[in-house]
Order: sequence, then structure tokens, then C-alpha cells
Amino acid sequence: MWRDEGIEDEETLSAFLEASRTREGRAALSDALADTLHLLPASPAPLLLLRLRLLRNLLAGDALNQGTFVLLSGPAAVVSAALSIPALSPDLARAALQALGNAALGGDRHREAVWDALFPGALREFARVRDAGVLDPLCMVLDTCCSGDGGHGRVEELCHEDLGLPVLVELVATASRLGHKEEWLEWLLFKICVEEEKFKTLFAALGSTDGGESGNEFSAKHAFLMGTLSKCLTERPEEVSISNSFALHVFNILKHAAETLDFTCRGSSELPTGLPGIDVLGYSLVLLKDICAWEPSSSETEAPVDSPLQAGLVKRLLKYLGELEPPSTIRKAMAKEQGDQQPAFATAKVCPYNGYRRDLVAVIANCLHGRKQVQDEVRQLNGIMLLLQQCVIDEGNAYLREWALLTVKYLLEENEENQKEVSELQMQEPILTPEVAELGLRVEIDKKTGHPKLVNSS
Repeated sequence: MWRDEGIEDEETLSAFLEASRTREGRAALSDALADTLHLLPASPAPLLLLRLRLLRNLLAGDALNQGTFVLLSGPAAVVSAALSIPALSPDLARAALQALGNAALGGDRHREAVWDALFPGALREFARVRDAGVLDPLCMVLDTCCSGDGGHGRVEELCHEDLGLPVLVELVATASRLGHKEEWLEWLLFKICVEEEKFKTLFAALGSTDGGESGNEFSAKHAFLMGTLSKCLTERPEEVSISNSFALHVFNILKHAAETLDFTCRGSSELPTGLPGIDVLGYSLVLLKDICAWEPSSSETEAPVDSPLQAGLVKRLLKYLGELEPPSTIRKAMAKEQGDQQPAFATAKVCPYNGYRRDLVAVIANCLHGRKQVQDEVRQLNGIMLLLQQCVIDEGNAYLREWALLTVKYLLEENEENQKEVSELQMQEPILTPEVAELGLRVEIDKKTGHPKLVNSS
């Protein structure tokens, strides 16, 4: 046996570590697992690091070693040894968490053993090591433990106000400072916020303690969380299920952001801008855009956008859009016409980031698609002309014209009342507005398709 041979020097451990990188090497070293666990408590930091890395490799995809590790109370031994070092280094924390993560992949019994060894005190200690190399394996352990038969219960514990939430807050704080965007973190946050519907709980717990903008209640942690969820929903829409409650929470955040932000300073960059309040506003719109496009797998299931729609989403979006100054193309035409006179839109709100107007229009477009009640609501709110006015190029809002044309298409599809209103607008005035006349454009209804189109007025 390894222990009987007295092999304890770094050189020999390094050789075992190198051998354990292959499947054959792990098989040859299977007897070393028990000895390694036995030697952990008395290991000085350099040897402890090598032994933790050896355990990590021995547990990688090896069901026999994973089972033995749990039987010998390996999770508790690893946690105890790692935390026994007065100042837990990132390297030690990373190796310990990688070993625990590999063990947790063995099954429900393994996940339970790892969780019992970590939660809650040890998790907090590991979460306080603010290093990207530690954050990723910690998220792997948490995501793995929150899966399987006991996963839901462990999510509940992880979101407990006093026990688990401080760990999640530490994770988000570290990730936002480091700009960490690895998949394990994304999967963990998406699972907690969207799949397990704990978004409101975590968002509230993040607070505003790191210098949010003056005049609003959002922090960099809020912006990071919203951006991460937006990225997940955009990249993996077919893999997720979205609840009405999540959609409604995002809408409420949008409303709060829009009410507290200063819209007098024109933004000059896309998301993320680095300004928490503006980023929260923008990411809430991007999330709503994807939420509104998401369709349930069953016709009997309520679409997640239904709750925000019932809560006045379309009315809000039209309000925000109507409060903005006209698109740049129209502003230039008006300025040219008015000369030295003060433009009528001088006191209007401006886009706080590049893409804000486009995102508003995009959410409206996805709300309209296939929903006659939304088509009618836009007409009843006198929003048709406002949407037609967006069918132009606007500096700082790439693809606004394309999204606006799609919006008008959805607005008029199989809706005779809306088609009639646009036709009457055409009869009364051959162009959208006097400003758009400067562009030489007008709207026509295609007689074959019934869809609107922009054409040259000449």
C-alpha cells in the first residue's frame, strides 16, 4: 500500500498526479484513493494541494472511485482539510472544489454527501475566495448538487435568506467584478432564477451596496445578473421553460428602471454601458423581447408573456416610445426645415444607450405576433402612427427600420380595423408625417398581401 511505503514527498506525488491524467493511470492508482484521504488532515499546504489534485483526477468519471470516496466520507475530509489552512489559497480552494464536483457527478447519493459536507458554512468560506479559478468549480458543484432527485430541495436551501442567499450574493458580486462569464455560472443562475423561479428573491438580495448610480436603486450585481440571464435565454431558447411569474418580475423591473432613470443624457454605447441602472433597463427589454417570442410546447399552456400583457406591457412600451425624441432622420429633416428656431423635440427624452428605441420596437413586434388582442390594443391606444414613424433609419439604433417594418407587418396581419385605419391615414395624408415627407417616403398597403410597405413618394 502507498501509506506503508512511506511515499510522501512532492516529487513522488507529482509523478502520481501525472499518471492519474489518463484512464489507465487512474485504474492503476485506484488503491491510492483511501491512502490519500487518510493523509489529508496532516498534510502541509504544498502536499495538500497535490493530494487534492490527485483526488480530483481519480474521481474524474470513475464510478468505482466516486463510490469509494463517498463511502469513506471523502467529501467531509476534503472540506475539513481545505478549510484547516489558515488562509485558504485560490489554488487549494479550486482543487478541493474540483474534486467535490467530480464526485457529485456520480449520482444522487454522491450529490447529497457533497452537499452535506458543504452547506452552509463551508460554502460561505469557499465563496469568499474571490478568484475566477475558484468561482467556476464552485458553480459546478452548486449546479450539480441542485440537479437530480434532491435538487429542488437544495435550491430551496440555497435561496434561504440566512443560510444560502449570502453565498449566491457573493458569487454574483465576484463574477460582476471579474467579468466572469463561464457556463457553469450561467447555468446555475438560470436554473435558480428561471427554472426554479427564484429570480425575485435573488434580485432583491443583491441590494445596492457597490456604488449604483445616483438616483436609482440598481447595482452592478443587478446588471450582471440581468445580462447573464439575457445571454442564456438568447442562446438556449429551446432548452428552457419560462414562467409567467418570471416574465412579470422582469416587466416590473423595467417599469422601475424607466421611472428612476435620467433620460436627458444621450447614450453613446451598446449594452453593457457600465452604468447599472441603464444596463438593467436595457437587459430587461432584451429579456422581454425573447420572453414575448417564446412559445409554450402545449397549446393548453399559457404563454409567459400573457401576465405582462395583462399588466399593461404594451401601454407602457408605447408610452416610453412616444416620450422619445424622433429618430435622427426625422430630427435632421425638422432641423433643416425650422432653421434657427428651437426644435419642438428639444425637451423630449433621449435614448440612454444605443439600441434603446430598437429594443422597445422589437418587444412590441414580438407582442403583436399572432395576437389580435394586442393589435387591437395598439389601435385603441392610438399607437399605429407612432409605430409607422419608426420605419426609418436612426443613428444609434441599428436595425430599427427592419424591426419597425416587421412590427407594422404584425400589426396589420389579418386585422381589417388596423388596415382600414392605415388606409384612411393614407387617404387623409399621403405620407406618414410632414417630417417623413422630407425623406420622400410614404406607406402603402400591398393589395395582394395586405401588408404595409414603405415606397418612394416620387
